[in-house]
Amino acid sequence: MPHTPEPDEDDLDAVPPPQPVFHVEQALLGALLLDPHRLDDVSGITADSFSTAAHAALYAAISTLPQPDPAEHAKNTKWLDRVLTAGREQARGLTATYLHALVQVCPWPSHAPTYARMVEAEHARRRLLTAAEHLIHTVHDASLPLPVQTVLAEADALAAVVDDIANRFPPRSGVLPRTPAPPPTAPDHTEAVEEEQLLLATATARPDDIDAVRWLVPDDLTLPLHAGLWQCLTTLARRNEPIDPVTVLWEAQQRGLLDDGSEPGEVLRMLAEPAGSVGHWGERALQRSLLTTAEHTGRRIEAYAGDPANTPFQLVVGARRALADIAAVRTRWQNATGTTPPQQRRPTPATRAGPPTTTAAHAARSTRATR
Repeated sequence: MPHTPEPDEDDLDAVPPPQPVFHVEQALLGALLLDPHRLDDVSGITADSFSTAAHAALYAAISTLPQPDPAEHAKNTKWLDRVLTAGREQARGLTATYLHALVQVCPWPSHAPTYARMVEAEHARRRLLTAAEHLIHTVHDASLPLPVQTVLAEADALAAVVDDIANRFPPRSGVLPRTPAPPPTAPDHTEAVEEEQLLLATATARPDDIDAVRWLVPDDLTLPLHAGLWQCLTTLARRNEPIDPVTVLWEAQQRGLLDDGSEPGEVLRMLAEPAGSVGHWGERALQRSLLTTAEHTGRRIEAYAGDPANTPFQLVVGARRALADIAAVRTRWQNATGTTPPQQRRPTPATRAGPPTTTAAHAARSTRATR
């Protein structure tokens, strides 16, 4: 006879088991309910540090109500009743049975400071994960009027979270996250490819302008062929050698750039169609590189923070190394745009969502074309 599930049986099976921090929070709350005076030994956490609304409400009640007389507390449950009443104002599902269960599951009330430190560490991981997610969402927000400025502000907010965690958990040298960094995402290069072709062609036609965009490096370009051709152009310019499509093609051959099957004729045709200015297309490429770097940084930190095996010490070291990539591109962006705004640190990241739209290259061609 087929098994007939009880009501909500399937739903209960689908509920994942509690994470270790849930049991740590239970032990801490049980210790404080059993011995309220141990709250004086607990530091570094607030109600927001807890993973559930019920635990947060209980901790808020425990930390705000006057502590009972120890002798009186041992005789009756009056103080526990007051905690329950106050906690129910924020979490209606709390029951007296759950409070007594918390007391029962606490192995050692004297370990309350250690339990609090564990709760603080897990809260730090969640904060870092949230800040990294905000940065990624900001990169992909097509509605932002000032995408670079907004993304950099979100990166500063993420860095502020890292600094706060470092103050609470000073990093140990050489302790890196065990989590491998995720591979870079593969965005749609359609518009980037066309704009980079215009950059290369315009630089070939106006080599005297190359020196003005020294802040642009080959890694800013999306395709290996484009990155190699830009390196050819900057090398020829540095040598003061003649620059035209043919000389660039010859330099590309010497560097093995055509070994991937690129047709020489196609390269010549691409380099023979300039439009706009080198500075404009260079800035467009650098902006795209900055946003790509910010996204990859966010995903690296997201991966680190998403792994509960990483300690706060490891998270700080890994996050700071990842943020260094944004700092390097930020400096070049400021050199390109002539702006050096101060980095603003915020205690809590603002909720935003992601990347900028770009002006279509064919539109720029029609408005800026100068052959």
